Amino acid sequence: MTTQGGDTRRRNSAESRELLLTAAGELFAENGYDKTTLREIGVRAGVDAALIARYFGSKTKLYLATLQLEGRTGGLDPVDVRDADRLRRLLERVREIGSGPSLWAALRPHQDEELQMAAVGMLDRRFLVPGRQAAEDAGLDQGQLRAEIVTAALAGIVMSRTSGTFRTLNEASAEDVAPLIAQMLTELLEH
Repeated sequence: MTTQGGDTRRRNSAESRELLLTAAGELFAENGYDKTTLREIGVRAGVDAALIARYFGSKTKLYLATLQLEGRTGGLDPVDVRDADRLRRLLERVREIGSGPSLWAALRPHQDEELQMAAVGMLDRRFLVPGRQAAEDAGLDQGQLRAEIVTAALAGIVMSRTSGTFRTLNEASAEDVAPLIAQMLTELLEH
């Protein structure tokens, strides 16, 4: 009987932890790290926000856990910006669930050093390394600079599609936008 109750408690703890992780990932994507509060995460998850400290230790560690979750769900795979189909999927994902923590890091550094290091590492693995490699494979100089320009341009375009500032860009389908982005970024990485 004790084991059964213990199993239930573990299952409820695991469920609460997953609910918090999912809610945090959604809110960080929607509002960014700084504007997301622990209370909002608890409300969205439907659990006591005090459990964040118990399961994760801090808001920063919860954010880092969302990055790991994003990696487990395929969100952290390297991105070849020359692949229009891959860009289309990225644009659709951002349209559906908002920008992930990685895109926020490209546009605005985080004040927390641990968080910034994790975000920069993720950007490096996902965008800069593949971009630099593409430029080097094409025999171009300034591979790192090219990769950083490409990553900054992509982040700006993706985030601009959700801002509402550029009406035509916002209304265009991912199928229409992705080939144009790929064409522009390919030019910088291959010529």
